Amino acid sequence: METIFSPHSFFNPIFMTTIRPSSPKPNSLSPPLPPKSTHQSLLTPISSNPKKHQSESPKPLFSLSKSCLSNAQQGLAALALTLALHLSPVVATGVAMASEFDVLNDGPPKDSYVVDDAGVLSRVTKSDLKQLLGDLESRKSFHIDFVTVRKLTSKADAFEYADQVLERWYPSIEEGNKKGIVVLVTSQKEGAITGGPAFIEAVGNNVLDATVSENIPVLATDEKYNEAVYSSAKRLVAAIDGLPDPGGPAFKENKRESNFKTKEETEEKRGQFTLVVGGLLVIAFVVPMAQYYAYVSKK
Repeated sequence: METIFSPHSFFNPIFMTTIRPSSPKPNSLSPPLPPKSTHQSLLTPISSNPKKHQSESPKPLFSLSKSCLSNAQQGLAALALTLALHLSPVVATGVAMASEFDVLNDGPPKDSYVVDDAGVLSRVTKSDLKQLLGDLESRKSFHIDFVTVRKLTSKADAFEYADQVLERWYPSIEEGNKKGIVVLVTSQKEGAITGGPAFIEAVGNNVLDATVSENIPVLATDEKYNEAVYSSAKRLVAAIDGLPDPGGPAFKENKRESNFKTKEETEEKRGQFTLVVGGLLVIAFVVPMAQYYAYVSKK
């Protein structure tokens, strides 16, 4: 027998669900996808090496404190070394002595007559000295060198250092016979002049002593180093040329007025004070007694 299906049977919802393609619904009953972290954790291989876990573990606290302590010790050591270099007297003395020995080892100046190691002379002064001393050397064959230094540590005073410069620059008598050396020490405000036998004789001891005791110290005390050097040069040149001595600056007596009284003024003030105090005491005792006597006598 043939079975005849009605046309409505083909549109049965059951068949429709089987034929219709399934579309995703937000509220479908299909199970949700597992989270990615779960799959990643499942796919991550588990290592059984204890060294690797130990390296990945955080550093302990005592290792950090140990590194900080080491850095602090290094910083303190560097600070101590810096203070030692800046405050050590040996280092400072070595620098000063190096300057003095540089003057000795470099020899006399070739293009000028000045070794301004202290750096206190101007270009004008150096130019004037070159013209003045160059003219003297061309006429009289006397050569004078001026040396300025800040401080002396290798020698006791400027005279010993000037003799050392003369012996080092002109070791033989023939070389230093007509040579003169003038040294100016700026920190000590003093100077010295030395030279060969012909130079000392041409200048004369009086002019040498006067220049050392007047021109250099007086003007150097006021820090007039340019004037001190140039006035000394003119005085030496005038002596060699046989001209009258131009002289040097005189000492300025800076007398400060004292606020203290002299002995005579103190004695005078003391007598006046005694008289005034005695008169007040007499008045203090006599006047009340006189008033009391007058009051009693009236009664």
